[in-house]
Amino acid sequence: DFRVEHVEVLDGLLTQSVATLLHQGLVELTRVAQDGMRVRASAGSASFRRHATLQECLKEAQEHLEELQREAESGSEDRRVRAARERAARDRKERIEAALAERESLVPKMERRKKGSGENARASMTDAQARKMKMGDGGFRPAYNVQFATATDSLVIVGVDVVNAGTDSGQMKPMADQIQKRYGKRPDEYLADGGFVNLEDITVLERAGTTTYLPIMEQEQKQAKGIDPFAPIKGDSEEVKNWRSRMGTEVAQTIYKQRTATAEFPNAGCRNRGLNQFRVRGLLKAKAVSLLHALAHNFQRMLALSSPA
Repeated sequence: DFRVEHVEVLDGLLTQSVATLLHQGLVELTRVAQDGMRVRASAGSASFRRHATLQECLKEAQEHLEELQREAESGSEDRRVRAARERAARDRKERIEAALAERESLVPKMERRKKGSGENARASMTDAQARKMKMGDGGFRPAYNVQFATATDSLVIVGVDVVNAGTDSGQMKPMADQIQKRYGKRPDEYLADGGFVNLEDITVLERAGTTTYLPIMEQEQKQAKGIDPFAPIKGDSEEVKNWRSRMGTEVAQTIYKQRTATAEFPNAGCRNRGLNQFRVRGLLKAKAVSLLHALAHNFQRMLALSSPA
């Protein structure tokens, strides 16, 4: 349907609408905050299977499809009913094949990160691109990680992405690049929580002219041990050294306080509008739905910004 077949149109509409607000002076990219929100996937935990089980399921699906095709040759069933059964069988086979392919892509990642043997890698037969993630209640369920970048002055969403990474680490650079591509300008200042702390991302953003504001990890523990948490660490780039030093100032702490109110405002609004679980499957379709929610959020913000004070 329109929600999932026109992701490029929706993506372009986000760019055009925000660019118009920028031109009107209603939105600025002076300061942007990014946050990740876990949204349940259209799949159950029981749909995740290992390689051997997936192979067995694929064999059964292939045999079932062949059986239906043989029955079709006998012509003993209504044509529309037969076509529907074949379509469902073919869809199941394709989903299992997709799960096998996704599982194979997970094996080297698991072994590289030393998260156990690649033999234990599992993929969902319902939504192959979904991943089990830690949710807000502490439980682990199939989900996608929806990323919003929001302008602090207007609370308008300026960037949207959907990934199947369970953590936010490494998501700052792609979002900053997306904002540059959309509007031809990078944010002057960038706010994100501790989950986004990635020294490589901080280095890249700072070198590109964006000042970063992220918390120092284990700050209280270091202070309790008499260690200066804002002092440079061996191996730090100059940009990371500057970030550590900056976060020790009152000015930086005051600026960083804007993060919660800014980044979590669109999350709450989208949750209230029903973005709690996707009814579609796959990264691209999930992004299309997320873009629709971002556009709805921005429309409400546009009305608020353009109304007389």
